[in-house]
Amino acid sequence: MSELSHCARQVRRFDNDRFLCTLFAPPAEREALSALYTFNIEIARARELVREAMLARMRLQWWRDVLAGIYAGQRQREPVAAALAEAVMRFDLSRGHFERLIDGREFDCEDRPPANLDDLVAYGEATAAPLVKLSAEVCAAREDRVVDAAGDVGIAWALTGLIRAVPFHARAKRLYLPAALNRRHGLDVFAMFERGSSPGLSSVVAAVSARAREHLVRARAMRAEVPAHALPAFLPATLADLYLRRIAAADYDPFDERVRSSAGAGRLLALLSARLRRRY
Repeated sequence: MSELSHCARQVRRFDNDRFLCTLFAPPAEREALSALYTFNIEIARARELVREAMLARMRLQWWRDVLAGIYAGQRQREPVAAALAEAVMRFDLSRGHFERLIDGREFDCEDRPPANLDDLVAYGEATAAPLVKLSAEVCAAREDRVVDAAGDVGIAWALTGLIRAVPFHARAKRLYLPAALNRRHGLDVFAMFERGSSPGLSSVVAAVSARAREHLVRARAMRAEVPAHALPAFLPATLADLYLRRIAAADYDPFDERVRSSAGAGRLLALLSARLRRRY
């Protein structure tokens, strides 16, 4: 592990689930995936690391400028940008997917919850689906059905992650649970910010979990279309399934320790099983 690249170290620290998934890819692809995931960490944390939304927007614009330079063939000196440029060149990655990821993160700067469940799904489609599609491109899988499956994996992963991040967002007085669902189930958001688990929260989370499960089922219905060599890009689906089962076992309470923990060695065992069976 001491020989990990800068990007791989960042992914291991800040996105350990995806780090485990990269371990199942060949070395060259692993490095490219690490570059993608580090780029995603950078834009995903843009709003978390600053007090003012304008500063986050400036950071997102900086990455837009970096991408423009990468696709114009300009040399990149910043370590993550340099690694990303190498991945783009080596695997001919689609610029549009990167732009969609950055545009999707603009919503983080608005500091308001999605209006309804469809809007939350749209947020996941913008902030996670393109990353799985780029990962599939690294793994030499670009067929239409593969892209469709990648999109559903991304949405399922995003929704699952947002459920697990409810306590983190609550500490920052931020919320990604849909406003319409919160009203329907009587969730007092401010009480949740102050005290954690609150009446109505489990019903909201159950509805989001059900939608995540729908997208996971859709993605798995297309497994026959996904070539075995592309499996590392789709392994987050295996972890999403693991986490959704833990969420259900905790009665859909995101403040329950069973939801908040990383599932320990269970993650690696689940990934190993999926890899051996060539499934996700």
